[in-house]
Order: sequence, then structure tokens, then C-alpha cells
Amino acid sequence: MVQNLLQQMQSRFQTMSESIITKIDEMGSRIDDLEKSISDLTKEMGVELPASKPGSDDKPE
Repeated sequence: MVQNLLQQMQSRFQTMSESIITKIDEMGSRIDDLEKSISDLTKEMGVELPASKPGSDDKPE
């Protein structure tokens, strides 16, 4: 009985983990698309955006 419960919990955890990873991947793709759209729009308007440094945050300290 305990073994069955553990197997069910492991299966549910695995399913949830896969779902979360899929959603994170989809969100990453949407962010990439949004960044490209913003870049394209700023180029059309002739606005130069500062290049962001990898790993840097634009949040004030």
C-alpha cells in the first residue's frame, strides 16, 4: 500500500515537473519573440537601444 502511494506520488511529481519545464520553455520562446519584435520596432523608428550585458539586471540596487 505504501509502495503504491509512493509510486503514485512519484508519477504525479514527474508529470508536474515535465509540465513546468514545458511552460518555462514556452515562456522563454515568447520572451525571445517579444525581444525581437521590440528590436524590430525600435529599428523602424530609428531608436538605438543600449545593448544589455549578459547576466546583468536592469534593477536598481
